[in-house]
Amino acid sequence: MRVLIIGAGTGGLAMAHKLKQAGIGVSVFERDTVPNADTGGYRVGISPAGSRALKACVPPDLYELFVATSARAPQNMTMYTEQFSRLLRFDLDSGIADGERNVIRQTLRRVLLRGLEREVDFGKCLLRYETNVDGTVNAYFEDGSHANGDVLVGADGTGSAVRRQRLPDARLEDTGMASFGGKLPASPEIRALLTPAILQGMSMILAPGGFGAIIHSLDFSNQRADHHFVNRWPDFVDALDDSIGWGLWGARQNFPQDPDGLNGEALQQLGLVVTRNWAPQMRELIGRTDPVTIASVRVRTSIPASPWESSCVTMLGDAIHTMTPGRGAGANTALRDAALLGDLLIEADRGKRSMVEAIRDYEAEMLRYSAEAVRESKKQMDGKALIHRPLIGNVQLALMRCAMRTIDIVPPLKRRALEKIMRVRGEN
Repeated sequence: MRVLIIGAGTGGLAMAHKLKQAGIGVSVFERDTVPNADTGGYRVGISPAGSRALKACVPPDLYELFVATSARAPQNMTMYTEQFSRLLRFDLDSGIADGERNVIRQTLRRVLLRGLEREVDFGKCLLRYETNVDGTVNAYFEDGSHANGDVLVGADGTGSAVRRQRLPDARLEDTGMASFGGKLPASPEIRALLTPAILQGMSMILAPGGFGAIIHSLDFSNQRADHHFVNRWPDFVDALDDSIGWGLWGARQNFPQDPDGLNGEALQQLGLVVTRNWAPQMRELIGRTDPVTIASVRVRTSIPASPWESSCVTMLGDAIHTMTPGRGAGANTALRDAALLGDLLIEADRGKRSMVEAIRDYEAEMLRYSAEAVRESKKQMDGKALIHRPLIGNVQLALMRCAMRTIDIVPPLKRRALEKIMRVRGEN
């Protein structure tokens, strides 16, 4: 079997490793012209389920490198008002969050490219594909080149060229939400703006008007002080820069100006306007951020597709189930796809089932769990939700804050709430 993978993102590279280890020929085609291209965003959270899926795909030494290049695990997850008044805090140092990883997106890509230097071809933008009478498939690229394989997997993200041709009726839906954020070096001056709890945890802000924000820090001090890390992976030492990131979101109609299409400087000014009545620390973070790092994201979600007739062409990750970042499930679901599809293709290669049967079984299971993840993620970021409406939104916010403060002071309620959150993270 020879498998063509379109897209060198997290899911595509993970599956390439899995297939290569099984002796299956695999070629990955990536539109970026260079491996270190800035693909947007900088932090990605890998859940326990995502870590398990990745571990099932990559060689042991590569998984060890993934763990080693993960930032220090957050010690708490805290909800605040816009004035940084505590609403609810979950202590994560008890081991219940074991397996949670925060990594730099570009670093994760560097990790996953190791060992695939001959399999990944950059500067390849898919133009179209054709299926042949013998059951194989040809992929044609904009530079005039082409490739032939037995299976073609679209792992090419939200704007998937594979999906456009394979499922022309599949649609993306604008959630009505807009989001933008940036990052800045964790210098002593910036650290002094924030409390130890914020620096050591994951902080969410619930503000009037349906606006929300997140603050998270990436701390690699343990690795920089670890001689074993420095000696074993010297080429990754440059990726261990501590930083603090922030994100701001809300319903597009509630922003004074639509964030879409604005440059970093304009987004920075918009952030300062939205947070004019917030805690001064948040405004300082936004104001001191280099505008070059600030970018916006149009929050879209796929409409779960109905089953289709399976063939030698399939998709994984955002190419088939784009979801909002509301649950942090995008990359983790892509890894789940990679592990499942990889296992089934390996069975087909070994004659345990036909190739089309393997892909049909993958698509049936993938559509089941991804549809739930898409729906639940949209609930967290939906511009039509009541929280974004005038008056009624503030009433709902007050009720939410009251409930959180109650949970925060009742240990059994807090324990059950945390267990539910981590169970979801462990399953998705």
